[in-house]
Amino acid sequence: MALPPVEDIPEEILRTEIIIEARSPIDGKPLTAVEYAQLQEQLRVSPPPKLSSKLRQTVFLLRIRGVLLQLFPFLDL
Repeated sequence: MALPPVEDIPEEILRTEIIIEARSPIDGKPLTAVEYAQLQEQLRVSPPPKLSSKLRQTVFLLRIRGVLLQLFPFLDL
């Protein structure tokens, strides 16, 4: 009863296993090792576009609002 099931792979073997599958950091789709390396190279060469300054300011203000509401829950913001 205290032993793991026979079909369970020991952790020592799993730690030495080479991972040949990956997930895309963009959309989470499964990728092969070659596709993952190509995607990492593309992201390194051309990083994703920056957010507009207006959107960054809006997010900043929303975060400040959240902090203020945590500190002063009686405010009507």
